[in-house]
Formats: sequence, structure tokens, C-alpha cells
Amino acid sequence: MDPGWLFDDADRRHMAEALAEARSAAARGEVPVGAVVVCGGRVVARAGNRREEANDPTAHAELLALRSAGAALGGWRLEECSLYVTLEPCPMCVAACRQARLGLLVWAAADPRLGACGSALDLASDPRLGPPQAHRGGLAADEARALLKGFFATRRDSS
Repeated sequence: MDPGWLFDDADRRHMAEALAEARSAAARGEVPVGAVVVCGGRVVARAGNRREEANDPTAHAELLALRSAGAALGGWRLEECSLYVTLEPCPMCVAACRQARLGLLVWAAADPRLGACGSALDLASDPRLGPPQAHRGGLAADEARALLKGFFATRRDSS
């Protein structure tokens, strides 16, 4: 369910771009998670999961997008940026968002198994890690969840 009052048209547009990255990841055989980093209203970085392709357990869409944004903007501090991602980030990715001083994190589908923004645990708000990570979830959750379910159903059918 998309809590519409939390999000505006720009949020929806940016999440649509993250969903496009997720579909591209699925087409490459990757788990369909996509992310875009927006700064000043424009997309400065985009990525989809590349763990299989890169043989890299850290090649999550969020980390790849944050790295690319830092390179594009010439610095690791992303206070003025927002990250849109199609799945609630895991602990590693939430920690990276906090390290980047990310301004806002917007995620689509909750991840009850590994989500670190309140679903499985809440590293986004844990005061031991410094100032909390501003975040909002649920934008385009149904579409993101459908992509994930379809991907894993296809994998089960082919095995």
C-alpha cells in the first residue's frame, strides 16, 4: 500500500526510475533491486544489484548508487541527496547511508527478513550509530514486491 500523503509526484517519478533499474537487474539474472540517488531534483546516480555479475557480496544497488553519486558529486557526504530504493535496505546498506550522511532514504517494499529500517531491525534510528537516518517506506511497494515475487517464482520453476 502506498501511503500517498507521504509522497509527492517527484518521489513517484524517482521511484519509477529505481523500479526500471530493478527490472534491468532482473533481466541480467540479478535479484531485482534498483536504486537512484537524487540531488537538487536530478538523478546523479543509478544502479541495480550486481552481486552475481561482479561476484561481490557487497554489490547491492544502494551501495553501487551511493559510490557513483560520491564520484559524480566529488565527495562522500551526501547530505543534500535522497536515495530511492525498491526494497527496504539491509543492515549493510543502512549503515552506508548513515556513513554517507544521506539526507533522505525512500524505500518501496518492506523486507521482514533483513530490512533495517524497522521491519527486521531498526538501524536507521539506532542512537548508538549517531544521528538517525531520515527515511520513509511504502512508495510503490506493491510493484516492487511483485517484481521480487515474480523473479523468485521463475527461479524456483527453473530449478
